[in-house]
Order: sequence, then structure tokens, then C-alpha cells
Amino acid sequence: MAKTKKIAVVLSGCGVYDGAEIHEATLSLYAISKLGCEYEIFAPDINQHHVINHLTGEEMNETRNVLIESARIARGKIKSLSEFDAVEFDGLLFPGGFGAAKNLSDWAFKGPDGDVIPEVKKAISSAHGKKIPIGALCISPVLIAKVLKGVNLTIGSDQSTAEGIKKAGAKHTYTSHGEVVADPDYKVVTTPCYMLDATIAQIGEGAENVVKTMMEMMG
Repeated sequence: MAKTKKIAVVLSGCGVYDGAEIHEATLSLYAISKLGCEYEIFAPDINQHHVINHLTGEEMNETRNVLIESARIARGKIKSLSEFDAVEFDGLLFPGGFGAAKNLSDWAFKGPDGDVIPEVKKAISSAHGKKIPIGALCISPVLIAKVLKGVNLTIGSDQSTAEGIKKAGAKHTYTSHGEVVADPDYKVVTTPCYMLDATIAQIGEGAENVVKTMMEMMG
């Protein structure tokens, strides 16, 4: 009997404006389970860049921890990203949300001139080194662009972000709802999700297509 494939999912908090995009995160977990794989959830044990009131869009005068906030989505079953070991997994997946650009990196503030945090860089590099597929939704492909030079990615059709990806040393392909860009050489799969004006059904389609393509790469 074949061993069940296992995908590590990295979250960046809880909530689109300062953490992981909840629809993208949840529908990624749903797709992984629906398609017959298992998942384990990780997040860095660091403070968020800031906290946003999701009702008003205003910054709040408080501090929250990325791992603790991500545990809301994970229902408490989560590990620090420092514990991630690519040897134990068949894939690595990053949902989107501003947390990817604010907490997992400083792309929101420095664009392609910024960097990703060391734990994320190590996770991406080790997954690439072990030749397991890496999936990224929404804005999170910028993390891959900063670590794997020359990789082909998509964030949809936002020209300024696409130009930033190129400046970071990666390639960009324009896409629409549910479409994925798969780079077989790097084993990287990306889709735009809420980088476009999408419905939740389109988010689910994109997440499922990413996981399907990752599974095909697993063999």
C-alpha cells in the first residue's frame, strides 16, 4: 500500500491584512485532504509586523504573535517553522495574505529589494534541495522569487508586482482565475487567487489546481 503524501503548510498569522488569508489557507487544507494527502501546519514564532482592525482597516496598538495567531486556523495543531524538516514531507505550500509580505518577508515595504526571514528561506531552500514541490498562492510567490533565482511564477496580472518579481531575479507569467504556472525544473507551482478580484469558489479552484499539480510532480 502506497504511503500517503504529506504537505507542509506555512501560515503567516490569521487575517488577510496582517496575516494569512483565511480562505486561501482553509481551502488549501481542504484541497490537500480532499485529494488524499495529509498536511502539517507551521508558522514562525515571531511577532507580527503590526495588527490591523479588519473591520476598519486601521492599525491597532497591540502586538500579536504569528504562531499563536496561525494556531486559530490550525485549531491549535501547529508547530514552529523552526521545526520544519523537508525530509519528512512530500511538498511545501504557502497560502497568501499580507502576512506573507509583512511577516514572512518585508516585500510589502521594500519590494524586490527586501528579503525573506531566515526560517522561510531555509524551508524553501531545503524543500528545493530535496526536490519536493513547492506551492504558493496569491502574493506568496514573491517569497519563492527571492530564494530561487530564475524560477517561473505567477501572481496574476498585477503589473507592478510582476515587475518586482522580475527585478528579484525570477520570471513571471500572467494568469487568470484558477490558472496555475508550473515550473518543472524548480518543481514550483503558483496561482493568483486574491491577487485578482476573485470569488471564494475561484479561490477553491486555484488551491485545488495547485495541490493537484504538486501531486503530479510528486509522482
